[in-house]
Amino acid sequence: MNSLNKLYSYLLLSLTSILFVNAHPTIIKQDIDWPQFMSQQDMIWEKLPEYWYDSAFLGNGKLGLMIYKEPGENYIRLETGNCDVHDHRAKRDVFGIPRLLTGHFALRPKGEIISGQMRLDLWNAEASTDITTTKGVIHLKTIVHADDMIIVVKATTEGDENDFKWEWIAAEANSPRYLIFKRRGQTNKIPQDYELNPAPTISRNRNISLSVQKLLAGGQTTVGWQETQQSKKERTLWINLTHTYPQNNSSEICKTEIQNAIHKGYDSLQCTHRKWWNAYYPSSFITLPEAQKENFYWIQMYKLASATRGDRALIDNTGPWLTETPWPNAWWNLNVQLTYWALNASDHLDLAASLENALYNHVDQLRLNIPAPYRHNSLGIGVASNLECMTSEVGIPGKGKAQVGLLPWACHNLWLIYRHKMDDDVLRHKLFPLLKESINYYLHFLKQGSDGKLHLPTTYSPEYDVVEDCNFDLALLRWGCQTLVESAHRLKIQDPLIDTWKNVLLNLTPYPMDENGLLIGKGMPYAFSHRHYSHLLAIYPLYLINKEQPNDIETIEKSLAFWQSKPKALLGYSCTGASSISSAIGKGNDALTYLNKLFGKYLSPTTMYKESGPVIETPLSGAQCIHDMLLQSWGGKIRIFPAVPDTWQDVAYCGLRTEGAFKVSASRKDGKTQFIHIKSLAGEPCIITTDMPNPIFKGERTFTVSSSDNTYQIDLKKGEEVLIYPQGVPQNFVISPIMKSSKNCFGLKIVQSNT
Repeated sequence: MNSLNKLYSYLLLSLTSILFVNAHPTIIKQDIDWPQFMSQQDMIWEKLPEYWYDSAFLGNGKLGLMIYKEPGENYIRLETGNCDVHDHRAKRDVFGIPRLLTGHFALRPKGEIISGQMRLDLWNAEASTDITTTKGVIHLKTIVHADDMIIVVKATTEGDENDFKWEWIAAEANSPRYLIFKRRGQTNKIPQDYELNPAPTISRNRNISLSVQKLLAGGQTTVGWQETQQSKKERTLWINLTHTYPQNNSSEICKTEIQNAIHKGYDSLQCTHRKWWNAYYPSSFITLPEAQKENFYWIQMYKLASATRGDRALIDNTGPWLTETPWPNAWWNLNVQLTYWALNASDHLDLAASLENALYNHVDQLRLNIPAPYRHNSLGIGVASNLECMTSEVGIPGKGKAQVGLLPWACHNLWLIYRHKMDDDVLRHKLFPLLKESINYYLHFLKQGSDGKLHLPTTYSPEYDVVEDCNFDLALLRWGCQTLVESAHRLKIQDPLIDTWKNVLLNLTPYPMDENGLLIGKGMPYAFSHRHYSHLLAIYPLYLINKEQPNDIETIEKSLAFWQSKPKALLGYSCTGASSISSAIGKGNDALTYLNKLFGKYLSPTTMYKESGPVIETPLSGAQCIHDMLLQSWGGKIRIFPAVPDTWQDVAYCGLRTEGAFKVSASRKDGKTQFIHIKSLAGEPCIITTDMPNPIFKGERTFTVSSSDNTYQIDLKKGEEVLIYPQGVPQNFVISPIMKSSKNCFGLKIVQSNT
């Protein structure tokens, strides 16, 4: 019997009451002025930023733009990017198939830049920039269009700045890792056979200027631009970036995109652009009593929609905002997985399709990532890939640093997407076969030991060491077999490997532990500081070790405390991981404390994050930390406000999505849950946990509700809704923003002197 069915059976056997509920309307009201609410989340720069890390950023899932003043120079830099632009060499690594920089536009004013301000309007995804010079003022309105592949910069001027100039400065189209090593003088780290791509050629075709970058391995990138002038004081720059491979027709596509945009006109493009963004945000709603966290959350929602779309690029380590970095690819040993989590609960699964497409549409590459003797029935992915999932070989367990679990971990992301949608066609035809072949690779190397248990040879625990019975891999193997068994049962698939998976679940060696909790693997304690929580994956996000099993809370607490007790190498995602683990055991105060460490030490003023180079996943996983405090749905149970910090007395959300495909809204005031609203989108079993005393359940028909220990099973069918509130308490079923004294916490501020 699968684990979810066990849970349901347990609940039915341990009933303390059966509640028959009268029919009643289930309507709740949203009192949200979205433009006003989102204006309080905007980033505001009281002075001009001077490098990538602090700049305004815009994107549409393919094209990207960053705006900042070039340090030490008298110009404003508009750094362009296109997620499609990468090299295509035979070597499948960060020198052979990396993302490539494109270049930037320099706005050179007539006078000297004195000061400036910016505002990023999240609701409309528009950046406003005011540049004051010794000759006047230049005002910029900038969008990266939501649908069309066009960047539009409208400039209006005051004073004697009518004649400012635009200049295109092409980037060197070689691996950003090569560029960073060259700048640092670390030429010994550059492969001796690395051949440079040629310089771009710049030409003008009628009114459109073109910068064409050909690549040695084939394909080309074209950056095109045209300026139109509406009046003496108003000009508009139209920009497109197009990459083609193996074709060399990027220039034709680029010119067509620019011509079509100019034909549509600025007003029409702005209207369709705003329409997309204004429809995006209201899929769900969260309001918090803390302005900093609320602002941060909504900036991450903006960042996600700027970085990807369902039919556009996988989010790699930088998204569309590539800069000089040692990480010019997608990293699969944590980065991609953390990046996508927040799209589930926020009900932006349309964006998460970019991850699904990257994996489901490139099974041929996933097979080539596996050593040849095992490709007939196995799939895998190495540490760093391009957007088509090409990597170097995964490695062979027992021989060197074989990181076998990266594709199974990515499959867990796919499983979460499935569980939030409950599309069984996807499970049957895409996820089940992909997961099966990713787990197959483990099965080639699993051996029975003298203790009768199944053991793994040496594999690599990400960023730590090689070890037998690596906890990272044991957790993913156990989760994978459990999920395959459950999926086969659900889909009524008689797979020949079912008995094998069940045997693994029955006989796989336990997780290696000591008095401090989970080890790295067999005989290998957590001995030196380690930013990665790879050895704790069974706790989070897999929930194989969880608070609802005897003695597991003690294991979780010890493992978390010992991991955090060695702080030297801990970094930003160490904070977000610790926060979510704390939420998993209901410790909201600890969850907030760990999240605060991210804000106190690691975030830029624009919520960007970097280590030795920019990496996008950590702030995005911070948004998931907030979800984990407010709503959890692992193990077939919806937990309402499972880990709310004591300082968050008032919290509300609307339209968050859970596993089982439920839409959930809830309000909490003065530390007490006021009401819960749940809509079933798929008709899955509806089991909830709430601290609400004496709840009443009302809907459009009479429900049967089974209860036990603050847990309730409601016979909610597909399309039905239920409203839950405490008996005898007057209610106003309204979701509205929490009023706060502060707002607009992010962006660059002018620090006031105390003297």
